[in-house]
Amino acid sequence: MLPILKRNSLFPSIVDEFFGKDLPGFLNLDYGISSPSVNILESKDEFKIEVAAPGLEKEDFKINLQNNVLTISSEKENQQEEENKKFMRREFSYMQFSRAFSLPQTANSEQINAAYKNGVLSISIPKKEEAKEKPLREIAIN
Repeated sequence: MLPILKRNSLFPSIVDEFFGKDLPGFLNLDYGISSPSVNILESKDEFKIEVAAPGLEKEDFKINLQNNVLTISSEKENQQEEENKKFMRREFSYMQFSRAFSLPQTANSEQINAAYKNGVLSISIPKKEEAKEKPLREIAIN
């Protein structure tokens, strides 16, 4: 029995099974579409969003907050040009992504911090004081 290869595609699975990998390259709708991986963490004091984006600089990112929605986006254009005596080669590449996150009501949107280090954009979103986990308190019985 052969294993079945499943791909994320906009075509129904019956088309994938019928044509297999023999579809022409121009019908491959996944080509060139990518979005960086994201980790979302919660601790007792904050939420943290980590975006894996190697090859970018901190100046390539835009982080906006509007109506309690945090949007992280980036646009970058690369141009390579190689000239030789008999030929000239030019290659252009353009990369763009945008991710949006609805912040919970417990988030303190006034004190959001961001840092970019070693290919990872880290965004720290502190919790409001009333939302932070309180330590265990023993109540005396009268």
